Amino acid sequence: MTKIGTPFSKTATKALLCGSGELGKEVAIELKRYGVEVIALDKYENAPAMQVADRSYSFSMLDGAALRKVIEKERPDHIIPEVEAIATPTLVELEKEGFNVTPTANAALLTMNREGIRRLAAEQLGLPTSRYVFADNHDEFLAGVKSVGIPCVVKPVMSSSGHGQSTIRCEEDIEKAWTISQEGGRAGAGRVIVEGFVDFDYEITMLTVRHCAGTTILEPIGHHQVDGDYRESWQPQPMTPTAIAKAREIATKITGALGGWGIFGVEMFIKGDEVIFSEVSPRPHDTGMVTMISQDLSEFALHARALLGLPVSQVKFYGASASKAIVVEGDSDHVEFGGLEEVLAEEGVQIRLFGKPEVHGHRRMGVILATDKTIELALAKAERAYSKLTISL
Repeated sequence: MTKIGTPFSKTATKALLCGSGELGKEVAIELKRYGVEVIALDKYENAPAMQVADRSYSFSMLDGAALRKVIEKERPDHIIPEVEAIATPTLVELEKEGFNVTPTANAALLTMNREGIRRLAAEQLGLPTSRYVFADNHDEFLAGVKSVGIPCVVKPVMSSSGHGQSTIRCEEDIEKAWTISQEGGRAGAGRVIVEGFVDFDYEITMLTVRHCAGTTILEPIGHHQVDGDYRESWQPQPMTPTAIAKAREIATKITGALGGWGIFGVEMFIKGDEVIFSEVSPRPHDTGMVTMISQDLSEFALHARALLGLPVSQVKFYGASASKAIVVEGDSDHVEFGGLEEVLAEEGVQIRLFGKPEVHGHRRMGVILATDKTIELALAKAERAYSKLTISL
């Protein structure tokens, strides 16, 4: 039986976020609705989730000793990874010592590194995937490109939000792809995966919730990416009945193998009736931000409910919806947004500004959400709202 205590008392239920970006911020808000005491961690101060948490600490999540020190001090009831780049071996140790990691420490360990999850999916579960080769150095990388063939996609085995990812379409792209992969990994230069290019009609994310009463799979989410970085998403993605059935089967198998309670973002490629597994995140997914307007329980509300040991009886889907990421380019620590009256003038439009303290290069700083009669109309509405937004650096 789940019991939730009173914050800042001996009965307090504590949740500790490992990573405090925009996704963690929404999880923190949902946890606070249940009266949970929230502690936020990230490598920099004033990260989005820190702005709504009860207290915070700043250090690299890859520093296992620092991570252990804070967890032993706070003694949280729930440890919630929000990013891939965490000292997951430390989480495995802490779980063995009795701490509760969402969904499990092993899930965080496997999915932090693309090699672990790809081998689980393809070699243990027999799920359909693209061809792939792992490479530790430049020579192995060149051999991997030759083996897989051009076109192919190159990614660091540990990265997020598309960082370090690129596509090789001709021989002239090979060296550039290697450089990008070495500069974009969350743990620095190192091992990469070379994936055969998949001929697909579209990509989807199947948000899958494992909870105390079973498994709930949400409407499929379509999305558009630029160099692996999400820019737009919509729900529901139209699919054939056969493709939907296969996608649900794959999502159930991979999340069942990972275990634990919480939400998973299962990414897949779709070609007609065929479904190919791509990746899985054992946490809310950036493309799933559309659920903040498309249904009564967002992916963040579902994650909070599941990890607290509460059931998900039903999710009410409202209809065609879209999200558009607000990506800011430049170099500034005082970003300012304007034109909000015009952005929100049209019915069925919402906006979330993440409150990230600075941008260097390009960074996702907010999201526009929209609903309409069809996904095409919802996407167009989100685009119109975005065009009215002004950004000052």
